[in-house]
Order: sequence, then structure tokens, then C-alpha cells
Amino acid sequence: MKILFTFIGCLLLFKASFAQKGEVTEIKDPKIDSLIAKRLEVYKTGGDVVKSNKPIVSGYGYRVQIFYGSDRREVFNQQARFKGSYPKLNTYIVYKEPNYYVRVGDFRTRLEAQRLINELRPTFPTLFIFREKINAPTLETASDDQK
Repeated sequence: MKILFTFIGCLLLFKASFAQKGEVTEIKDPKIDSLIAKRLEVYKTGGDVVKSNKPIVSGYGYRVQIFYGSDRREVFNQQARFKGSYPKLNTYIVYKEPNYYVRVGDFRTRLEAQRLINELRPTFPTLFIFREKINAPTLETASDDQK
């Protein structure tokens, strides 16, 4: 019986020694509340908030790889060469050790990417189509057309 009372006393002492007492104060940036409010607004409107001239990240699409290599200067030269011929298409440089890859375009269908490949074949000999996350093309609004 003595052992039982000693054991219960130890358990109560053990529990009391690990009890936490005090207050919790929350410190946060006020911008967090504004971001939460904006997110709720977007959800309430169904996500129809579109700002012109800003890319909207969409689902998966296709890009055409026009060049790859380990020489960084050559990669930037090829990107500039492509931009000289096609200034409206976006270019992306991806680095996966040890090579750099120049990928162009934000195509929703593989057919659109294939059309670009057919156009580029004489200029860029090694062309591949990759399926990856793309930026949706910028939307032309009525106010953009009037400017």
C-alpha cells in the first residue's frame, strides 16, 4: 500500500511539474489579414478577377525547347537570337545540372507547339516539345484595344 501511495504521489508531482501556465500572445504582420481577405474575395467571385497584361498561371501545356548546352553565354545568345525573330513569344531558361535549356512559348495544345517547330526547323536544328506548367497567354481586353 505504501508503494501505491508513493507511486500516485510521484505521478501527481510529475504532472504538476510539466503543467504550463501563462498566456499566449499572437504576433503577426497585418498584411496577412489583408491577404486572407483578398483570397476570400477571389473565392466568392469564383476566381474571375483578371488583371490585364499579367500572366495567369494555368494548368499544363507545352513549350518548345530550342537549345540546350552547358555554356551559359551560348544559351543567352540563342535566347537573344530567338527573341529577335519572335519578340512576342516568352522564353524561359531552365538549369538542370550540368546543362541550360532554352524553352519558348506557352502553348495550350501540342498542335500549336508543333506549328512553331515546323517554322523553326531551318533555324534551330534540335527541337523538342515538353509538357509542363505554363503561363496562360495575356488576355486582350476592350480597354487594351482602344489604346
